[in-house]
Amino acid sequence: MPPVIADRSPASARPYLLLLASILAVSVPDESARAAELLAGVAKVDITDTDAGPVNDPLYVKALVLKRDGTTVVIATVDAVAIAEIGSIRNEYLANVRAAAQQELGIEPTHILINASHCHGRVCADVEQRTVQAIKAAAGNLVPVRIGVGVGHEDRVMENRRLRLKSGREADVRHAYSLPPDEEVVGAGPIDPQIGILRLDRADGRTLAIVYNFACHPIQGVPSGGNTADMTGFASKVLEDSFGDGAVALFLQGCGGDVNPIGYKAVTQPRDAEPLGNLLGLSTMKTAKTIACKDDDRLQIINETLALPRADNADRIATLQEEQMRLVQSLQGTSLNLKTFIPLAVQNNLADSFPSYYSHRYLHDRKLGRDAMDRLDAENRRNVEQYVRNIYVMEELTRLQTNLALLKKHQARNVASGSRTLDVEVVGVRIGDFVLVTFPGELTVQIGLNIKQAAPHQPTFVAGYTNGYIYYAPTKEQLQNVGGAQEDSDCMLAPDWQELFEARAAAILKRL
Repeated sequence: MPPVIADRSPASARPYLLLLASILAVSVPDESARAAELLAGVAKVDITDTDAGPVNDPLYVKALVLKRDGTTVVIATVDAVAIAEIGSIRNEYLANVRAAAQQELGIEPTHILINASHCHGRVCADVEQRTVQAIKAAAGNLVPVRIGVGVGHEDRVMENRRLRLKSGREADVRHAYSLPPDEEVVGAGPIDPQIGILRLDRADGRTLAIVYNFACHPIQGVPSGGNTADMTGFASKVLEDSFGDGAVALFLQGCGGDVNPIGYKAVTQPRDAEPLGNLLGLSTMKTAKTIACKDDDRLQIINETLALPRADNADRIATLQEEQMRLVQSLQGTSLNLKTFIPLAVQNNLADSFPSYYSHRYLHDRKLGRDAMDRLDAENRRNVEQYVRNIYVMEELTRLQTNLALLKKHQARNVASGSRTLDVEVVGVRIGDFVLVTFPGELTVQIGLNIKQAAPHQPTFVAGYTNGYIYYAPTKEQLQNVGGAQEDSDCMLAPDWQELFEARAAAILKRL
């Protein structure tokens, strides 16, 4: 306890001394309060591969650096298909970026979170260096910020790409193969229309950054076929143009593993990501503009390693190979080829009773006891029906063979690893009321919905495609369909992975 000093000043002087003390208390900065202030900086760098062909719109790496006391957190977003494994970003990218940030800025590697938008644009060869450049620029421009959180809604731009079939199996909507017949489809999966929004304003009220989280594959493309950041790139441009003053919009891809842009398989009009991106951007802006930012210095990050079980699909691969042979052997020859099949199929659909000629010819022959035209039509119908059956078998074979190849690839990789488990990073971040948990795989949408519903903080947001890439991460239920869709085939995980991840996510969220 400090010593007590007796007050020996004249009684008349005491009011003035009290006034002086109060002035000093106001004018002298409180160092502890200043240290607790939340600081943020933001930057973006163009990473478009201009040597890869025509460019429709630029791709960016964007970095948001947040600092409070001795804690620094980096959230970086990359307009790329993935953080390593697929696409042009090398497997060493994440480790090298973290090492450079630690060496040059003193930032803990585990405090750096990098999310890929999953657009299929082509990034430049030196994306690693440009990512470090963005982080350094953001860290060099830290300013005090006020923050706010909101939840937007958009359900017009996406659809679940998994189709439930009468057989109990599931198929998915891809360009890699054709869809099952409409009469076999009985339902589709869910979507998550929620947009999670973090807004950071400077002290003068100007917006510094908008971070928004949404679940959808940004793979629509543009009519020109040029390099593009796709719908999320257009959405970010809407936000940045709207807020102005150098505001940067950072998109965090959510649980979009089984969610496609709407109209992904359209063949009657060019696929165009810009209208969809504009809708997403406007819906995000509508909510972001209403967010009231406040002083909130809470900043926390938890980074843990989780061991997940690897799949063993040897038996399923053998079963699919047997099915493959059965389908091949079910093909039967007909007298038709494509040239003769198409006009006959059209004729039979246009006129079921009199497909080969006008009705009076049939009526004339029948009156004379002749049935040649009827016999010709019956033969043609049999050939057309068999040709159609062959087409359906061939379409099913394309789905099976494409997904079987994915299964074989991951089975070989899992066996070669010599381990029954796969280590992944699970990250929890809290910025004021903005709470986020991440995963390095393509989480399907139901997993995100589960975590959000069970979370102790509302709202909570989920981002896949973060800090690495381990391909698809479907639900336990979806993994009962192994070989039927890309999500359950392009996967390294055993079904029990879902329960382990959701439990770890819940435990991390409780600590935030």
